[in-house]
Formats: sequence, C-alpha cells, structure tokens
Amino acid sequence: MLVADTIRKKLAALPHKPGIYLMRDRFSTVIYVGKARDLRKRVSHYFQPSRRMGWDLKLKALTEAIHDFDFHVVRSEPEALLLEGRLIKEFHPRYNISFRDDKRFLMLKVNLNDPIPRFSLTRLKQEDGARYFGPFPNSSALRGTLALVRRQFHLRGCRPLTPAQRDYKHCLYAHLKYCTAPCIANVSREEYLGQVKAACDFLDGHCQGMQAQLAEEMNKAAAAQEYERAAQLRDLLAGLRRTTEKVNRFERLPYSLPLAIDPDRDLAELARALGLPAPPSRIEGFDISNISGTFKVASLVSFRNGRPDRANYRRFKIKTVEGQDDFASMAEVVRRRYSRLLRESTLHPPPSTLPRPPSPALPLPDLILVDGGKGQLGAACAELEKLGLRHIPVIGLAKEFEEIHRPGQKEPLRLPQQSGALKLLQRVRDESHRLANTYNAKLRLRKISESILDEFPNIGQRRKAALLKKFGSIQRLRLASVEQIAEVPGLGGKAAAGLKAFLDVRQ
Repeated sequence: MLVADTIRKKLAALPHKPGIYLMRDRFSTVIYVGKARDLRKRVSHYFQPSRRMGWDLKLKALTEAIHDFDFHVVRSEPEALLLEGRLIKEFHPRYNISFRDDKRFLMLKVNLNDPIPRFSLTRLKQEDGARYFGPFPNSSALRGTLALVRRQFHLRGCRPLTPAQRDYKHCLYAHLKYCTAPCIANVSREEYLGQVKAACDFLDGHCQGMQAQLAEEMNKAAAAQEYERAAQLRDLLAGLRRTTEKVNRFERLPYSLPLAIDPDRDLAELARALGLPAPPSRIEGFDISNISGTFKVASLVSFRNGRPDRANYRRFKIKTVEGQDDFASMAEVVRRRYSRLLRESTLHPPPSTLPRPPSPALPLPDLILVDGGKGQLGAACAELEKLGLRHIPVIGLAKEFEEIHRPGQKEPLRLPQQSGALKLLQRVRDESHRLANTYNAKLRLRKISESILDEFPNIGQRRKAALLKKFGSIQRLRLASVEQIAEVPGLGGKAAAGLKAFLDVRQ
C-alpha cells in the first residue's frame, strides 16, 4: 500500500494519546470517524498491509478512499467516545454504522421546580428549567450510580410526577425506607429539596467520602472471604468513578478540531477565484429563515481564518418586514449589523491624530456571504452602499447549482465541486442556515408553549415570563397548587385561583 508523503509525516506526528480521527476522501469529505486509546497505533493500522484487507471488503474500500486525515487529542477514552458520537451525527460519514441514528447518550435530569423533584433518565436535553447531568458514555455505570444515589439520599424512584397519598400503601421504596416519602408529607418539601440538592452536589463530583467508604467495605469483604459481596462493591465503586469522572461533554465541537484539511490553502484559493487582494481572514455569512411569513429570523455566522468564530455568531428577529419577503429581510439584517458596528466605532474612536476613518471595536469583515442569488445579493449591496461600506466584497451563494453571484457580474461563477474554496463557502453557508433554522424552531416551540397563557385575561408579558421561569412548562404549571402559583411575583391569591381554574378547564 502506497502512503503519500503528507500522510507519512502526519503519522509520525501522531501522539500516543487517546483521541478521535477523521478520514477524508479526495473531495475533503469526512468518510469515517473513529476513536482510539492510542492514536498513533490505531491510525497507523489503516496504512499497513494486513490479511484483513483480503476478506474485509468494507475496510479495503475505506483505506483505498482515504486521501487525508485529521485528529483531535482528548483527555480520556470516555471523552473520545462522546466526541466520536458527536462528530458522526455532525458529518454522517458513509463508512460509520454506530451513532448514525438519532439515539443519544443517557443523561440524568431533575427539575427542582417540580412539586416533588425526582431524578430520571433521558436522552434529550430541553430548555425546560431542569438540571441535567451528562451525557454519560457508560449507561450501566450510570444506572448503578443512580440506584446508589437514591438509596444514599433516600430519594424517590417511582414514576408518577406527583404521587397520590393512596399510592403510599403500595410504595415499596417507602416501606423499605429507601425513600422519605414526601408524597404523604413525611418530610416537608424544603427538607426533601435539601436531600435532592445534596444528591446534585454528589453527582457534581463531591463523592470522595462515599468512594472511600465503598473501598473500605470492599476490602473488609475480601478479607472476610465474602468474594461475591466484594465483587459487587468493586463494580459499584468502578461505576461511581466512571459516572462522576470529570469529562468534557462536547456540547459544541472543539475549536481546535480541524474542519478542513488546509484552511489557509482554501482561503488563498478563494481569494484567487474572487479576485481579492488577499485571503479573507474574516468572513461573515447571513441567512434568513421564515415559514409562511411567520417567525421571521436571520442568522449571522463569523469565520476567522477559515474556522468558525462562534463567539461572534448573532441571531436577529426581523422587525420591519411584513409578510414573506426574503430580500427586504436580508436588507434589514445587513443594515442593522453594520450600522451597529459603525455606531460602536464612533463611541470608541481609535486614539490617533491621523485623519482616517474610524475602525469598529470588531473589525469589518473581509468578505460577506449571503445565502441566495441575485435578489438577496442586491439587497445587501444596496444597504452597504448607503452605509458607505461598498468597498467590502459581497457574494451570494445559490444552493441549487452552488453558483457564486457577484455584484456587477451578469454570469455566476461556478467552481469545481472538489474545490477547497467552494467547500469553505459551503461551510459558511450551511452554518448560517443551521443557526437560522435552530432559532426559528426555538421560537416556534416557545410560542406553542406560551399560547394558552395568552388566552388568560390580564396576564401580561411579565407575569407570563415569571410563570414559565418558575415552573418551566405549562404541564408543570397545571400540576402546581394555587399556593405555589401565588408565590410568583405579581400574582395574588385571587389571580392564582383564577389561573388554576382556567388551566383545569383547558386540560
């Protein structure tokens, strides 16, 4: 098997550390994502002849398609597993089988605003006011630790959100003294909430005392030749350590992870294709998202040196456009973005006596990319000209044929599909599209959850926001008592009773 010099140099630079690797084909597309306890040993196997190549057709096809690879070092094997799953869902490589579905790692969830908080397992993190722990790569270790936490802190393990008192006589947890049975007021809500918060601290890693206690019990059982008991304690201790180990959860892709084989090369190629005087170090991309003229939003993504600069992402609600008008929406968001940058530059002018235009606190981009064709491009250019920023290069990327539209050019520019410059523009466009759609979906879900409160007379935005902040959702608000609703600022006993009756009627 012939190994290119670039790959051979990368193999020599690989560390003997845990991490993930991404295999790419000649079009720079990610075709496989893997994890490794030792990166150098694992990745080197793909470029060494072996018998397996003769009978494993999938491996043979993969190795023949590899043109380059990227890697990212992590601290531990569990981190590598979490990041591998995250990347497979991000890139959908064709040679990966695991993690291709929408199934995710398990998390622990507890909502301290519930009448009787309880820990439960979930795979989806929502914005419902609950507290989440995880995700955890080892589900069996998590389940064992959850059972230990419930027994140690005497917490609920039953399914009902608010158990009725009649359920107590059938409650095995209460009879075995595993649970303090707050459902029948054996303890007050404040006392039980203290137990739950102590369990949260335990799951945050404050469990050294428990680990020492389990280790001591294990050693005593082994000394007494109670080997089965010692093995159970050993597994419980190992599961506890795995669950409470400090692990990077990778809610976002790490900035140091390469998303292109050579971003500098792609930027240089883009500058040549567009006739720019230098490679654009800062690129800003815009996209509009709306459904039938409702929930009109826009997104701004920023790429610096060919990589996402997420600290400078922005989301906009379209304020001045009626109906479904993408051109006017694009004009509004471009106007708002750069008029603000110019306004901030006048508030903080550069300390210089030389006559030169002010520079904003955040530098103006070297290239602006709008998602769309001539219409969106023309709207953006018109606004930039009004602001005196016509010197900034602007292009539009139309998705159907991946055509690049430029001001003053009648014919669009088409770059080869394998072009690194085109792939860079596609990454900017796709990231702005993802951000806009995510924001649109978030607003739609929020509107659905708030719509029933809008029907209640004299509720107001402040009261509605306070209710949702305290209870997290309409379902939990329905389960709350009149006294609990009355605790919300701005709601008295009469208004709370009226709201409770209103929600009961609209079950």
